[in-house]
Amino acid sequence: METTDLLKIASEHGSPIYVYNSEKMISQYKRLQNAFQKVKHLRLHYAVKALSNISVLKLFNSLGSALDTVSIQEVKLGIKAGVPAQKIIYTPNGVSVEELEEAVKLGVQINIDNLIILEQFGTKHPKVPVCIRINPHVMAGGNTNISVGHIDSKFGISIHQMPHILRIVENTGMHINGIHMHTGSDILDIEVFLHAAEILFDAAENFKDLEFLDFGSGFKVPYHENDIETNVEELGEKLSKRFNEFCKSYGRDLTLAFEPGKFLVSEAGFFLAKVNVVKQTTSTVFAHIDSGFNHLIRPMFYGSKHEIENISNPNAKKRFYSVVGYICETDTFANNKMITEINEGDILAFKNAGAYCFSMASNYNSRYRPAEVLWYNGEAHLIRKRETFEDLIHNQIEISLETNVVESV
Repeated sequence: METTDLLKIASEHGSPIYVYNSEKMISQYKRLQNAFQKVKHLRLHYAVKALSNISVLKLFNSLGSALDTVSIQEVKLGIKAGVPAQKIIYTPNGVSVEELEEAVKLGVQINIDNLIILEQFGTKHPKVPVCIRINPHVMAGGNTNISVGHIDSKFGISIHQMPHILRIVENTGMHINGIHMHTGSDILDIEVFLHAAEILFDAAENFKDLEFLDFGSGFKVPYHENDIETNVEELGEKLSKRFNEFCKSYGRDLTLAFEPGKFLVSEAGFFLAKVNVVKQTTSTVFAHIDSGFNHLIRPMFYGSKHEIENISNPNAKKRFYSVVGYICETDTFANNKMITEINEGDILAFKNAGAYCFSMASNYNSRYRPAEVLWYNGEAHLIRKRETFEDLIHNQIEISLETNVVESV
């Protein structure tokens, strides 16, 4: 996929628009497979929340990927995409027993991270296999909003509450077939990950009928040239060796599972937006685009810094610009960033826009959500239409109201 292809997509389908390169998704999936090729049983669950378009789910299903889901709606999307229910793990947070039961009826693997829910579910359904999400109390992640393994996190059952877990399992007679953890996203130090893995291995010793250990994910991807990233090859070498040693001592070959999302789709994504106007103030040159944080909230929410390239004018002299949106609040994508000279009508390409970008988009300011395109087999395929006014009001219900009524006092 070349720059000319991106410009053609923007011309044919309009802007703003998300474009995903399937070749990058495939290469990242194979890279992770190769990193853990020494493990006898490896299962990769694509994290649906990163990018949930059904065509993307079908792509990963064609690669043999399983799915990681966090809502009953994601479960149904996966099944609709053709993913076998037994290859879907459902890891919600704070949901009711009723939603867990709905997932069980659909035939997926459930993962419970709450003592009370564990007891309630085990009492009612002791024969249903259950995975338990452990909080290892290991801090990892590039932002507090995506660090989920620390002691104050709402996720998982504390490793220090293992006696409570074992009491519930014994009292209910329930079947525990997996142990799970997820420390956070954007993990830089693989030693932190390996430390958390040891905690999971220790927890697993308490259960004699396990089928898999799920190590979550959180691998960091590069956001700019020379940016650091998780060394998955080194992690694969070290964790595979330790996992195989554990399986030998456990007496059975278990499945090693991961739940990559950002790692698989982040670098595959481009967000294309048109420059509406260039505005010079007393201190700044603003490039106003035809979008805002309603379409790409990560810079405002996580402080993420997406590389921005002027693909309409790539060889011009660079100048300093602040790239901003059209939302009626501050929605700054970049402050005083060097970009090749920008003119009205130019197309800016935001890189690393595959993960948690469209999936977090909204209709704030009553703006339409953008279209999505998948670059597959050398061609651009529209996989989501741009919304229209009819989509905006589709589920709204107008009621009859009296007009020109003045209440007398």
